[in-house]
Amino acid sequence: MERRKERILLCLCHLSGNEQKYVQEAFDTNWVVPLGPNVNGFEDDLQKFVGEGKEVVALSAGTAAVHLALLACGVCSGDEVLVQSFTFCASSHPITYLGATPIFIDSEKDSWNMDPDLLEEAIKDRIAKTGKTPKAIVPVALYGMPYDIDRIMEIANRYGIPVVEDAAEGFGSKWKGRVLGTFGKFGVLSFNGNKMITTSGGGALVCEDKASKNNILWYATQAREAYPYYQHEAIGYNYRMSNICAGIGRGQMTIADEHIRHHQKLAALYSELFKDVDGIEFHANPDSRYDSNYWLNTITIDPAIKVKGQEHAYKTVITGAVGGAAGVIHAVDNPTTDCQPNDNVEALRVGLDALNIECRPLWKPMHKQPVYKNAPAYVNGVSEDLFKVGMCLPSGPYVTEDDVRFIVDAIKELIIR
Repeated sequence: MERRKERILLCLCHLSGNEQKYVQEAFDTNWVVPLGPNVNGFEDDLQKFVGEGKEVVALSAGTAAVHLALLACGVCSGDEVLVQSFTFCASSHPITYLGATPIFIDSEKDSWNMDPDLLEEAIKDRIAKTGKTPKAIVPVALYGMPYDIDRIMEIANRYGIPVVEDAAEGFGSKWKGRVLGTFGKFGVLSFNGNKMITTSGGGALVCEDKASKNNILWYATQAREAYPYYQHEAIGYNYRMSNICAGIGRGQMTIADEHIRHHQKLAALYSELFKDVDGIEFHANPDSRYDSNYWLNTITIDPAIKVKGQEHAYKTVITGAVGGAAGVIHAVDNPTTDCQPNDNVEALRVGLDALNIECRPLWKPMHKQPVYKNAPAYVNGVSEDLFKVGMCLPSGPYVTEDDVRFIVDAIKELIIR
């Protein structure tokens, strides 16, 4: 199979709405600071998207949204927060910003998200061991797939623990027809350049009422008191979204539904094309309660499958940038770790990369990250097993149906029969 001239990227958002119009208005009116008509307009658009009864604060990043949500839940030094292990580090790092300890909860097999049974086990055990109830629960919509929010909320309410929904990857995903991020005390959204919609960089926090929103706004604007001079009685943060970024977001909101439909259409095609490929399983909605946006389409690869070039997997230390355009590298002297994808997964990634197709392993579970080696974890082996066999496939607005067919054909050719 010939190498594609243009690289098929994993996920890159597409600017095709009224972004230029709103950004130009910001320049024309000189509203280039973290306030202005675009910020207010974007928040209004998001509020309509998530539904009545909620308030939304536009922020500089999804990570900032997690941070402020935990702060508003009263998390401070010495506390514990229950967080999904199978996720990106932005779900857990803000816990440590506050001097608290992340308590990692493994996944259940169907959704790949937080296992409610392990969650309750962990709550009981932490209370028994520390005499204190954990301060918050952070489930994650991994790759857009909803979590079992009914069971998570029932458990959380029974123990009086607030839920911070990390729906950074789940913009527009639904549970029983209701948008994620609207069930818990707070809901986190992300608008990074690779998300369902983008503001080039940014995020938002869905709040339960106006008072909650005002409290978040106060923290996000350096916790300034209402005096004609700068008076600070608490530590605040510079986390507000700029008027220019919000202008991009307003334009993106005009095509948000179109983006979601495109991702879901690609998912249906991937699912259909992989039906006849032995050893490859596409991860789809487990049942009718789940309605994933399929931000990233994912597969698992049978460990018994052999892939061309597998004998060379993990033989060379990576020396260039990783992670796409924003990727950085911190030099290492060993190509392997004690927890990594199987050799056939790495060989498939390398083989697809040679054809100009960008793919990536699943998130490495946080409880297996060296930085969290001392954090308590309640595990069942699900996330570690998935990390060994899983892969993310190109899924963004720039990916066409012909691209999907090319990718699936490439995978078939790389598998040794």
